[in-house]
Amino acid sequence: MDLDALGTGAHLLDGEGRIVAVNSWAERLLARPAAELVGQDAHDLLHRDRQGGTLPRTQCRLRKAILAGRTEQTTGEWVERGDGSLLRVSWLATLCELGDARQATLVLYHPESAGQPASRLWGAGAPITELERLALLAEATTVLAAARLEVNETLERLVDLVLPRLADWAVVDLITERDEVWRFAVAHVEDDEVVRREDLEGAMPPVPEESPMPLSRALRGAASAVTGPETYQGPPDSGIAVEQRRLFEETGMHSAIIAPIRGPREVMGALTLGRSEQPARFTAADIALLEDISRRAGIAVENARLYQGQRRVAETMQRHLLPQMPYVPSLEMTVRYAPASDASQVGGDWYDAFALADGATALVIGDVVGHDLDAAAGMAQLRNMLRAYAWGRQRPPSKIVEQLDEAASHIAEVSMATMIFARLELTDGGRYALSWTNAGHPPPLLVTHDGIVQYLTGGHGVLLGVEPAQARSDATMTLPPGSTLLFYTDGLVESPSRSIDEGLYRLRREAAALAHRPLEPFTDKLLNRARAPGNDDDVAVLAVRVPYRHGPSESVTRRPAGG
Repeated sequence: MDLDALGTGAHLLDGEGRIVAVNSWAERLLARPAAELVGQDAHDLLHRDRQGGTLPRTQCRLRKAILAGRTEQTTGEWVERGDGSLLRVSWLATLCELGDARQATLVLYHPESAGQPASRLWGAGAPITELERLALLAEATTVLAAARLEVNETLERLVDLVLPRLADWAVVDLITERDEVWRFAVAHVEDDEVVRREDLEGAMPPVPEESPMPLSRALRGAASAVTGPETYQGPPDSGIAVEQRRLFEETGMHSAIIAPIRGPREVMGALTLGRSEQPARFTAADIALLEDISRRAGIAVENARLYQGQRRVAETMQRHLLPQMPYVPSLEMTVRYAPASDASQVGGDWYDAFALADGATALVIGDVVGHDLDAAAGMAQLRNMLRAYAWGRQRPPSKIVEQLDEAASHIAEVSMATMIFARLELTDGGRYALSWTNAGHPPPLLVTHDGIVQYLTGGHGVLLGVEPAQARSDATMTLPPGSTLLFYTDGLVESPSRSIDEGLYRLRREAAALAHRPLEPFTDKLLNRARAPGNDDDVAVLAVRVPYRHGPSESVTRRPAGG
């Protein structure tokens, strides 16, 4: 087997996972000569976690695929190069037969860190082999089926997938949710970079009902077709035909193939591949591959639309359930809610603040266990029950939460939740006193005007719903003049890329650096700086700042939300 002909990094592994052959692409990507690779256990030598540590064999998806003898594609893996640096790669592993009837596993891989998809590493111009076709379809399945993609991101990945291996040009026409046609992308490759022709993109004329022209037929869901500029040289039968003639003239495409992008329920658009630099014309044999890719794209686009619709519903519901903030003349107060990147993760986080009958202000932050619309509904139940129990009862926060926990176990549709309930009141000495109880929630952060920060770890107890009969404790302190009190949910400090201890340290450091900022920019910048990249959880934040000097206690009134 000529591994160099594959056009990307490749090695063969025996049944024990040892490398038996590599190609020159692999030597360059891994910065290791073949002599250093052949005979070595591929997992021990190459596979690492994102920090460069040894990846446990039980966590290696590639090794599991090899031992099971199945074909599998993985992304986001890390390998150690010969110079000690880490390289992020995607793999495709599949069984193959060697010349002497022995079985081996062929592993193809390409670098994700280079910013180029695998389709660009094959090299354009040569006829595609069956192995390359399978690899391309496997990549299409992995790339286009990725969770939490927006429609635009899905289509951009589709363009990257087909250029330049299959064509010099890629054109994506999308049927919008209003049944209008939008030319989403006209793209080609210049100096190994995808370049968009925005002057050829945008709104398109309507699709004719009876037009026999290839694009019109594809947008109606008809069969794919090979076409060229000659198809559109005659008198145009529609506005779309005029745009197609312009497309061929501007791009110089001499051959094109057009396939419908079909979702499970309807036609989503059309994908056009064109050649202007590659001399070979498309043939009927190319249609099958393009249809396989466009079919995967159709499923991905429909899933992306469903995801966006679900996200809009969840986010709208969440925002409507979150309350207006009270106006307290002697306090500054602001709130933020940052929705999850995944619609299915929206729902459980909430904040609240409201006036109590004795003139104190109640402050609440919470997170219902679970991430969906049920969690949002449960959050609203807890919030309303807490308000009812707290109003008019001059009892310590712990007693209010004990009552809430016991009642919620019988009334609310919530399995578990974390929460902090606090009372903030002005004392006779003109200082603000805080008393609170914590039901398994990340501790509040106190930031003085001089940048001294501390987590308020007192009053800690178990989550709501764990032991409803258990007694809870309170903690109290007097807030320094000019200090800022920050309540937040765990999405601010925890993510898959770092531990909660790392997140708490980062939040503390950033809060200290921003201590002199006015409350609104303080909160905005802290949310942006402290939240981990790639965090897929929603975040609720409640920030309160007490003044340097306090006058007589004032009654609490209300004004529109916004902090």
